Formats: sequence, structure tokens, C-alpha cells
Amino acid sequence: MAELLWWEYLAIGLIFIWSGFVRTGLGFGGAVLALPFLLLVIDDPLIFLPIISVHLLVFSSWIAVRGHRKNGGQSTVDWAYLRKSLKVMIIPKIIGVLGLLTLSSEVMSAIILLIVSVYSVGYILNRPFRSSRPWMDNIFLMLGGYVSGTSLIAAPLVISVFSAHVAREKLRDTLFVLWFILVTIKMASFVIAGVDLQLEAQLWLFPCALIGHFLGQMLHNYLQQTDPIKFYRILGTVLLLISVVGITRTFLA
Repeated sequence: MAELLWWEYLAIGLIFIWSGFVRTGLGFGGAVLALPFLLLVIDDPLIFLPIISVHLLVFSSWIAVRGHRKNGGQSTVDWAYLRKSLKVMIIPKIIGVLGLLTLSSEVMSAIILLIVSVYSVGYILNRPFRSSRPWMDNIFLMLGGYVSGTSLIAAPLVISVFSAHVAREKLRDTLFVLWFILVTIKMASFVIAGVDLQLEAQLWLFPCALIGHFLGQMLHNYLQQTDPIKFYRILGTVLLLISVVGITRTFLA
């Protein structure tokens, strides 16, 4: 990371606090809601993607282990649905990493974010979409797998499927295990391609992410105690916010 002005360092640190807060509080969205702001400081996603990926690997494994211990040794991960979804997502994920599909990232982003917007409105109005057709869920999971290989906007699409099949109390930890697996593949592609992992920046940004993690844990505890309808309305609001930010950035780019 090049030499920056003091306010740029401060802005990046605050954005990583925000990223950790959203990621731990909801189990998704830390990258999607942080990257647009980070790119306003340095317009190069390859600087930030390795940092975000390492943070996700650390905190996802930490939260999964902590949840397992806190729950008396009983798993807080829906392993059955996780395995089922990975069988659908893994090949599109690898294709996405290799960048073999011809659709531009802008077109793919717009399509996915529009779909997620519809889902999010359903949650906000307490009329969530429930696919009665497995093939439809599989299409969304395959798209999520591909997009997670090419970019960082897959979470809203994947969560729209997972939230319909995974119990609320297991949703966050199940997502974290999924992200860990998908990001491990992403990190391997960075290493193979010789991308700078920004190890120096990792050191001073990790405490920022840690602060966000602890604040996000407070949000997660609150959401677990709140009414399920309120929980899904908050979830829908965040998904809609992500979609609006993403669509605006896509068309203004």
C-alpha cells in the first residue's frame, strides 16, 4: 500500500471497523458494504481484497469455534445444508475464479442485485419469497458460486437462499463456514497469480477489524433475542441497502 495522507489512513481504519461490525453482526456484507468506500480512497480493489479475505478467514474460524464451545459442544452449523449447497456452488466457483464466462461483471452485478432487491423487499414487508422449486434455489446458488469467484457481491444472493433453509440461530455460523471455504479458494488464486497480499497493511488493519468484530458481536446477540419478524426485516433492510449501493455504483461507474 502506497504512502497515504493521515486522513486516508484514518478513513481506511474506520471503514475496516465498519466492515468487521457488519460481518460479525450479520454473518455477511462486510466486504460488500466496505469495498465501495475503500475504493473512494484507493481505486484498486486488488489492494483491499487480500486484506478482507484474510480477516474473513480469521474471524470466520474464530466465530465458528467459539459458537461450538458456547453451545455446549453442539454444532451451530447446519452441516447438512452446507454440504448440499457446496455441491451446487463449487464448480461455478472455480469457473468464476478462472474467469471463463463471458458476461461482464457489470451486467452480472446488475442482474444479481436486482434479484436481491426483490428478495429484500419481501423480507421487509414480512412476505419473504420461499422457493418451492429446488431448481430455482440451485440457479441462485450457482450464480452465487460463480460471482464469489469473480467478485465480492455473492453474499446477498446466497443469503437469500440460505435464510429460507437454515434455522435463524444457525444461519450466521453456517454462512461463516461457507465463506471460509470459498475465500480459501479465492486466496489460493491470489497466491498463484502473484497478487500482493499486503502483509504490512494486514498488521495495522487487523486491530480495526477486531474492534468492529466486538461491536458486531453485540449486534448479533441483540438480533438473536429479537422477534423473528424484526430480525428478517433488519436482514431485508441491509440486503436492500447493499443492492442500492451496488446498483448505484454499477451505473455510475
